[in-house]
Amino acid sequence: MDKERKLIIAGNWKMNKTVAEALDLVNGLKRELANVKDVDIVVCPPFTALCEVSKSILSAKNLSLGAQNMSEQNMGAYTGEIAAQMLKEFSVRYVILGHSERRMCQAESDELIAKKARAAHAASLKPIVCVGETLTEREAGRMEKVLETQVHGSLAGLTKDQMIETVVAYEPVWAIGTGKTATSQQAQEAHAFIRQLLVKMFDDAVARKVRIQYGGSVKPANARELMSLPDVDGALVGGASLEVRSFADIIKNSI
Repeated sequence: MDKERKLIIAGNWKMNKTVAEALDLVNGLKRELANVKDVDIVVCPPFTALCEVSKSILSAKNLSLGAQNMSEQNMGAYTGEIAAQMLKEFSVRYVILGHSERRMCQAESDELIAKKARAAHAASLKPIVCVGETLTEREAGRMEKVLETQVHGSLAGLTKDQMIETVVAYEPVWAIGTGKTATSQQAQEAHAFIRQLLVKMFDDAVARKVRIQYGGSVKPANARELMSLPDVDGALVGGASLEVRSFADIIKNSI
């Protein structure tokens, strides 16, 4: 598939997989995806599995390691938090920030997510910043307003160079884990709208380089159609990333 921007497909394992299960999964992915070169592939295990998964993927040049969250603080009395430098010890390259589950369950604000994004860049980590509207917001005709607020707030303070190294993940909350998927038209419209916001915040050259992922019940069956859209530059995959076959097929069907 001829795309202006290299596809990036990341698997968000969420709170799943023991260390042994994580190794089984990543070793299977190494076998299945050994010959895939045209996609940036990221696996995001829970914190407890980062060390062993990091060792396992050293031999896989086409797999990168991501974390599911990090603190905006560098160190100190923040019980239960993980700092960017701690992630770097395990060769983590990407970090998911502002996932809708954390926005809802941990009440993370756009301001906090922006602080985390800046802290990630300060440590040379690439943030995957998540944005997206709920079903209520979409049905009320507020999708664009919600996205504008989240994009402006969550990316505040980034330089142009940092923005180019940031991935934006559009995840319509109503499609996460529900089996529902945005139609191709809905996905393209949202991604194009986000890119236009980036033009206004930065400039056209920056916006053209930023990769915008789609997340929300991505499966092997719909991967090709979604990835072929002009402003969709990859996927942030949840449940389907927990099995070797489904995640590998999403990637293979995308290229």
